Amino acid sequence: MDRRDFLRAGVVAAGATALGGSLWRDGFAAVAGDSPYGPLRAADGNGVRLPERFRSRVVARTGQRVGTYTWHGAPDGGACFSTGDGGWVYASNSELVSGGGAGVVRFDSEGRILGGRRILSGTSSNCAGGATPWGTWLSCEETARGRVWECDPTGSRAAVVRPAMGRFVHEAAAVDTARQVVYLTEDATDGCFYRFRPTRWPDLSAGVLEVMAGSGTGVAWLRVPDPSAASTPTRMQVPGARVFRGGEGCWWARGVCWFTTKGDGRVWRYDVTAGRLDVAWSGGQPLTGVDNVVGSRSDDLFVAEDGGDMQVCVLTPEGTVAPFLQVVGHDGSEITGPAFSPDGTRLYFSSQRGTTGRSTGGVTFEVRGPFRKSTRKVPWY
Repeated sequence: MDRRDFLRAGVVAAGATALGGSLWRDGFAAVAGDSPYGPLRAADGNGVRLPERFRSRVVARTGQRVGTYTWHGAPDGGACFSTGDGGWVYASNSELVSGGGAGVVRFDSEGRILGGRRILSGTSSNCAGGATPWGTWLSCEETARGRVWECDPTGSRAAVVRPAMGRFVHEAAAVDTARQVVYLTEDATDGCFYRFRPTRWPDLSAGVLEVMAGSGTGVAWLRVPDPSAASTPTRMQVPGARVFRGGEGCWWARGVCWFTTKGDGRVWRYDVTAGRLDVAWSGGQPLTGVDNVVGSRSDDLFVAEDGGDMQVCVLTPEGTVAPFLQVVGHDGSEITGPAFSPDGTRLYFSSQRGTTGRSTGGVTFEVRGPFRKSTRKVPWY
């Protein structure tokens, strides 16, 4: 039973500035425009509409074997990790209330599927999360007293819970290496936006949890007295904490933390250097139902839709928003877990409930094609 069933029952072109650059520094908001990849074609045999020269394949289906691993139900947040031999794994959460956790698909250097395995068990409603630069996956539980679990994508080491990062309705996480903090979203209608400052970087076992405060574009960070939320939810412990309507995806790149809020359909841009918070997208077509996010080599931000038109839209450094892909025939589902392969040539994502509208119908896809490249010499992290 997935979380929704449970509740029912009871980037840079020539001359452009990168996402972290000055184009966005004065509250500039993106507008609907033409995609740098061109218009979407008719759906392919997998039910995916893509631009010219792009193609899709299905890499996993809920209930079917990937090697010796039976792919999990309700696939959600995801990320890719290099395996050191030219291959990679795609880690994917399972948003099941019972039997959640996370699993991976393993690929060789040519993109051939080698198998899969489970990397986290015994948890609940693992929704989104985030990759760390040191090669671990932060899997976040979307429950009232949800936790963050640090996982080894290879499965060689057991996952470790990180209680110092707070117990709340966790959604996504993004690592800021420059300031040595982890940003965290909260999926509640009166949720907050947090940052965690480890005592010893990059050890996440101890540290200080803070919540964003302030108004308008101004930002302040205040300490959460009791991250364990023993008697009071974290979001209610600090007077003046800023409220966000259902925090979702989170991504850090080049001094900027991007995150989404589904309650008002917004994409937020927090410039950590300037200490300024702006709305980069405020909802409406073509991007509705904002959810998970991931950045590309070209500094484009790819935003998945929870429902909406079942699209992944691209938000470009030039300030336009346009559809990049659309999944048809999956009207009772949502797009989850967008993540690029280490070389940036393949995009992975899932339709959480597929054509059936149930957690047993999840489908995980790969899209391959000529994704834009950056001329920058520095990586995302």
